[in-house]
Amino acid sequence: MSFNIESRILELREIINYHNRKYYVEDNPEIEDYEYDRLYRELEELEQQRPDLVTFDSPTQRIGGAPLDEFRKVTHSVVLQSLNDVFNDDELIAFDKRTKEALDDNIEYVVERKIDGLSVALEYENGIFVRGSTRGDGFVGEDVTQNIRTIKSVPLRLAENIPFLEVRGEVFMPKSEFKRLNEEQELLGQPLFANPRNAAAGSLRQLDSKITAKRKLDIFVFDILRVEGKNFRTHVEVLEYLANIGFKVIPEYKMVANIQDALKEIRKIGEIRNSLPYEIDGAVIKVNSLYQRTILGSTAKTPRWAAAYKYPAEKKQTKIIDIIVNVGRTGVLTPNAVLEPVNLAGSTVSRATLHNLDYIRSKDIRIGDTVWVQKAGDIIPEVVSVVTEKRNGSETIFNMPEVCPACGSAVSREEGEAAFRCEGIECPARMLRTIEHFASRDAMNIEGFGPAIIQTLVNHGYIKSIPDIYYLSEKKDELIKIERFGEKSVENLLSSIEKSKQNNIDRLIFGFGIRHIGKRAAQLLCERFSSIDEIRNAGIDEILKINEFGVKMAESVAEFFRHPQTVETLERLAAAGVNMKNITEKQVNDNRFEGLTFVLTGTLPTYKRNEAEEIIKSYGGKVSGSVSKKTDYVLAGEEAGSKLDKAQQLGVKIIDEAEFKKMIE
Repeated sequence: MSFNIESRILELREIINYHNRKYYVEDNPEIEDYEYDRLYRELEELEQQRPDLVTFDSPTQRIGGAPLDEFRKVTHSVVLQSLNDVFNDDELIAFDKRTKEALDDNIEYVVERKIDGLSVALEYENGIFVRGSTRGDGFVGEDVTQNIRTIKSVPLRLAENIPFLEVRGEVFMPKSEFKRLNEEQELLGQPLFANPRNAAAGSLRQLDSKITAKRKLDIFVFDILRVEGKNFRTHVEVLEYLANIGFKVIPEYKMVANIQDALKEIRKIGEIRNSLPYEIDGAVIKVNSLYQRTILGSTAKTPRWAAAYKYPAEKKQTKIIDIIVNVGRTGVLTPNAVLEPVNLAGSTVSRATLHNLDYIRSKDIRIGDTVWVQKAGDIIPEVVSVVTEKRNGSETIFNMPEVCPACGSAVSREEGEAAFRCEGIECPARMLRTIEHFASRDAMNIEGFGPAIIQTLVNHGYIKSIPDIYYLSEKKDELIKIERFGEKSVENLLSSIEKSKQNNIDRLIFGFGIRHIGKRAAQLLCERFSSIDEIRNAGIDEILKINEFGVKMAESVAEFFRHPQTVETLERLAAAGVNMKNITEKQVNDNRFEGLTFVLTGTLPTYKRNEAEEIIKSYGGKVSGSVSKKTDYVLAGEEAGSKLDKAQQLGVKIIDEAEFKKMIE
């Protein structure tokens, strides 16, 4: 049986890797998503039965690992150089002239699209992906292996078992994913990404690779940095070889015989740039012969055998008809300009984000102004500047509303922050996000109550506020009639909702999504106060007595619990039978860790971090998030970061999981 499982696992990996390449690299899928998902689930189930057979190159290992404390530095053995920019035909012709003078020979060029992303180096040993790093300053980058592993178009195993290979590529975010991500950011009340490049860079540098995995990054590989056992004569040969062994290479590159043909190709790329599914910021022209490249050499920062032709951003004038305010899912108010429609970068633009009031004031934007607009990254319309000479005195200064346009609650702005926020917990504009957070695992943990179910119930009008969740049982017969619900699924959902009523109040508090109050702060509140009523009646000074609480946290709690919408919400929850008292009693095995403070860092072999924290607390110890002279022990696992370094500097006792187990046995 063991042999059969092992054989099937190997077979499934080969099949899935093949279809991954057809879908993500060649853009030519051969099977339906359903069939692919079935194969993937079978592999997951078999690997769960035989975890000893799980390898780094398995398709299931793309989901992301444990969060890192920080990225480790990587010193590049081959410098990742940047390119010289040229901005017009004359400058490119001058580049060609210098190249000819140095070579005194015929020159072939290769013209490629210049992908606007983040440059990375990928290393393979015996055909297996082992490390990915960012370019950084060209000499030193950051190890982002876990995050690179989540990119579906990066092969984890090459089609050829080559001893060592290091390639260079450009990680990017497709325009469709960039649009989706910014729509999500806006709904969450989070700052928008300025362009796809910033979004790709921010996604690739997430310490939690599971976040990176959710953002559908892609990559084009365009060069070999180091290789063992292979020789190439031209750049085209390199690209063909990379494509043959499984890489997604720069598409539709063109070899040309002279600079005039290169210019024609650059113009062609410029004409189609707005219709491409990814962002480019120019075209790259490279000498094809690798031997000629060695003669031309490089400066300290740039190769003499290549240049980047940059296209100018398209800008047009239009008029701001009005400024309206949208409310995001976290209650953040975002001003948007309503424009006279204008055709820009291949599409008609009638709206542009104005980000926040500080942005509007810094550019002195007024309703009625004539403005220059462009698409940030050729995607998001933005107001670049005001054409002040066209003002006639009829323009009006914009101010943020004092009450939420969605629910009428007061709008506040904390000192030092750019965002204005609605204070109402039952604001309909933020309800979807509020409910999702309230039902999440670390909050009320309502199983089976995911985003799709919530969206359906909100759309049907069954949920308009948090308390409505606990009155769904009265609508059971109606819920069963909703498409894809059914009697059994509705019964399971209602059972899960009923079960959540018995949760301790720290989960309820965290579920409310109070500003500055996370899971740990909610637990501390429950340690200090025995009920929701006690918290409601507590003043700021009393809340401030809680260890680890600051002024902002105390003010946020006090303001939240005295808000009229909160009062009404709590009354309806209590009437539905939701627990309002602290029922958790600390389970203390003994007090062997009393007076001791632990800090955890890295990934432990068997314990999850929260499990280790609970064990420490059960023996009377404390867990801190940062290392100081008051720290007694640092419990360190694999890939421990800056906390480990600081512990060594301060002389704090460092233990591993084995030593920790001895302490508790």
